[in-house]
Amino acid sequence: MIKIIRKIVNIDETKCNGCGLCAQACHEGAIEMVNGKAHLIKDDFCDGFGDCLPECPTGAISITEREAAEYDKAAVEARMKEKIKNAREENKNLHVCPGKMARAIQREDNLNNNLNFKAQSELTQWPVQIKLAPVKAPFYENAKLLIAADCTAYAYAAFHQDFIRGRVALIGCPKLDDIDYSEKLCGIIKENNIKSVVIVRMEVPCCGGLENAAKRALQASGKFIPWRVVIISTDGRIIDE
Repeated sequence: MIKIIRKIVNIDETKCNGCGLCAQACHEGAIEMVNGKAHLIKDDFCDGFGDCLPECPTGAISITEREAAEYDKAAVEARMKEKIKNAREENKNLHVCPGKMARAIQREDNLNNNLNFKAQSELTQWPVQIKLAPVKAPFYENAKLLIAADCTAYAYAAFHQDFIRGRVALIGCPKLDDIDYSEKLCGIIKENNIKSVVIVRMEVPCCGGLENAAKRALQASGKFIPWRVVIISTDGRIIDE
């Protein structure tokens, strides 16, 4: 295989938050998510144009100039055809992120049955956004920590009762925030006496960034803390925990 000096994508794994937006943006399929991190799977699949750069919220992707195999257009076209074929067989849309797919959710009209019912907030602290939350605060002492994706509280009807009750809630969205949550979450876990952690995310791929950040934070904290992950479907069901 002939190698030349050319421009090619470089991925800084330490900055990658696992959101997967770069992989979705790459028209050549040169980037894939491996163990929660973006990887350039083959040099000759990357054309070096950098369509993935503006999609990365953490600045983990750059264009570098180095020795690499020449861009192989024929190999890319063959690979993409195969991916499209597989996606069609699985009844999936290859070009649309599942998190962006518009859909209507049919509900029974329960208004008449709930006229006298008023839900009560279970929130016990403020702020709730991860990037705004303090690293150390009295409400963290002996706390059960909830790390949740923004959309989960809207999708899952009993979110306050089933998840926020008895916990300190921190929320975020790796697709919208241009930061890596793992450093802040690690600080919170290290600096406070956290009893347990529950991570609640949506089923869409971009939510994997939040889950991965929380797991990295737990690992980096050096503490052994019980934790679990709960996945909510877009129609509001718990599909995995």
